[in-house]
Amino acid sequence: MKKTLIIFAVTVVLSTVCNSQQLPQAKTQSVARESEIINEIRTEIVNGINVLERKRQVSAIESAFSRYTLPQRAHLLAQLCYQKTLGTLFMPMDLAEIALAETGGHGLSAKAVSVKGALGVWQLMPFRAKSHGFSPDEMENDEKCAYAAVRELSSKLLMARGNMSLAKKLYCGVGPDADAYEARRRQFRREIMREMDNAELKRAEIVQKEIARSS
Repeated sequence: MKKTLIIFAVTVVLSTVCNSQQLPQAKTQSVARESEIINEIRTEIVNGINVLERKRQVSAIESAFSRYTLPQRAHLLAQLCYQKTLGTLFMPMDLAEIALAETGGHGLSAKAVSVKGALGVWQLMPFRAKSHGFSPDEMENDEKCAYAAVRELSSKLLMARGNMSLAKKLYCGVGPDADAYEARRRQFRREIMREMDNAELKRAEIVQKEIARSS
């Protein structure tokens, strides 16, 4: 369905552009305005799909988090993954898989401290926290830690020249530790995606039951 909507929008845009080449010069402004409208529609469709996908991810993230911490905390952290990635290049899953890779083994604790001194759920080093405008102590605040993590990942994305996978690996650093971290991150990403698939299957089963009842 998502692909169909995008294809429809793109098809309409291309059709408008092709037709505009055959119109008299007097109608150029009208065609330009129509193109603007079509672009606005296409943007709304894509943004709508984006929101739906984000919400779908949040539900799966909460389920995945619940295996490592209390349900209430899983819900809170999943919502932060949604809120702090809005308006960015990242999706909730991007932030969630980093949290699991960093502190999943420590119950996603806000008080987690690594042997190297990284802090909070998203494990920011004190000097990196300061570079994003936060004190080290503030990394115990989940909301501030999540915000700092998004900023940190953004900086790594610049270093990686847009390569998202490399940016996530650089989030940890380089060397053997980063390699092990990357393997964990990919594992947790698959875990979240399985949760999404399971949710889709459950929704399909509910729809089938409703159809069976109404027939």
